[in-house]
Amino acid sequence: MTDETKKRRRGGGRAGAADRRGSAVIEQMPFSPPLNIDRPIEPLGEEGVLAIHEGAMRILEEIGITILNPEALEIFRASGGCTINGENVRMGRDFVMEQIALAPEEFTITPRNPARKLTIGGKHINFGNVSSPPSYWDMKIGKKVTGTREMCANLLKLSQYFNCIHFVGGYPVEPQDIHASVRHLDVLYDKLTLTDKVTHAYCLGKERVEDVMEMVRIAGGLTDAEFEARPHMYSNINSTSPLKHDYPMLDGWMRLARRNQGLVVTPFTLAGAMAPVTMSGAVAQSLAEGLIAVVLAQLVRPGACCVIGTFTSNVDMKSGAPAFGTPEYMRATQMTGQLARFYKLPMRASGVCAANVPDGQAMWETSNSLWSGVQAGAHMIYHAAGWLEGGLIASPEKFIMDCEILQHIQRYMDPMLTQTGPDEIAIEAIREVGDQGHFFGIQHTQDRYTTAFYQPFLSDWRNFEAWEIAGATWTAARAHQTFQDIIASFEPPPMGVAIREELAAFVERRKSEGGAPTDF
Repeated sequence: MTDETKKRRRGGGRAGAADRRGSAVIEQMPFSPPLNIDRPIEPLGEEGVLAIHEGAMRILEEIGITILNPEALEIFRASGGCTINGENVRMGRDFVMEQIALAPEEFTITPRNPARKLTIGGKHINFGNVSSPPSYWDMKIGKKVTGTREMCANLLKLSQYFNCIHFVGGYPVEPQDIHASVRHLDVLYDKLTLTDKVTHAYCLGKERVEDVMEMVRIAGGLTDAEFEARPHMYSNINSTSPLKHDYPMLDGWMRLARRNQGLVVTPFTLAGAMAPVTMSGAVAQSLAEGLIAVVLAQLVRPGACCVIGTFTSNVDMKSGAPAFGTPEYMRATQMTGQLARFYKLPMRASGVCAANVPDGQAMWETSNSLWSGVQAGAHMIYHAAGWLEGGLIASPEKFIMDCEILQHIQRYMDPMLTQTGPDEIAIEAIREVGDQGHFFGIQHTQDRYTTAFYQPFLSDWRNFEAWEIAGATWTAARAHQTFQDIIASFEPPPMGVAIREELAAFVERRKSEGGAPTDF
């Protein structure tokens, strides 16, 4: 590592040349997914971990999970380790533990730009953009509106631009001006041409999953064998809590497993609604729902790369509305982290909130969510930038505000901050200043002042009078201007002409064939 690279990492300054497209708008840290150098927070003792594990195993052994996919039922039946009663599947704990032990503790996902390769597991933290809201809000429009392709593309541009976003999840807003039968084709074309980061497929029917895998293969310039040699993309599925997995999610799950792509299962368990009101009970149920999907993946392809996800929060008992970033959400995330380590599986968490606009509530709830994921030892943190209204709204201003937090986390994990060599203890500098001077002008400070501390791209550190003279611009308004400037200066990552043409031809052919079937 060169001295200049060290300085950029230490100071969070301008990105390196490979990451600097449009960087004149802001100075940001380079693309460098952080390592979690802290010990995870573990609210449970050993007895607590074993109690929740016991609860999850008893759910799988005594109650079972409803499996609404006939092919998956037959795979479970053929395994010899399950009891099938209609669509209910039960399995013993020895069988569960034997199967999940086949899943790797760590794996990589390599997108079309190998420089953006991610490691999932170990101490690695990877942040992803907001995914799947049907609606959109920004300060220019000033109201909640239905998502469009242009809005989706702009959020993809932000996802590419910000180096603290490491993978691109589902549609950052659902573009409802594109018919559902071909929506996946247009959005994945935009995603693969506007970004070069790890991408995602929705498990919403055979055609969508197969089309996306083929488009990722084309974009990477890969043969079928090269595509299947290691993960190049991933999907996330959700159980239908309580205690159920639906047909399309498991269909896509098995298709991706067969082709050796990344798999994330995230039960959506809201305590008090779709799970017990107690957090340990909600976590136990969530784990049971997730682990059965991991078992299925191993039965389809032993060694399939699986991540156990958590989306356990609570509802407002007065209204029934979901709440996020709550103390209960934070503890459930940390508890799930302990169990993920117990099962030796990588973990997914989320950066979420219930706020409707990018205000103070949005930021404290999201900050709580993000930090709980980091504290839990999560390896993938979904929805880390841009999420509002419990996942119903995507906002570019919120996206940019969240990226400031993500850079805080990345800087916080910089091991340079905790070095304790002679230069860091700085006895000679302290001796030079003594009790009469200050540290501003001494050589020790001059050698380090540009990189000593985190430099924000959005926060305003001026005093009130200076801020007022400069226009008294509130944070969301500054974020809106940054959004406009990034979109105006955005340059997509390079893609070979032949690959782009092949990708476009595939999209047009599949459109002419009707895309994916829909109910309307």
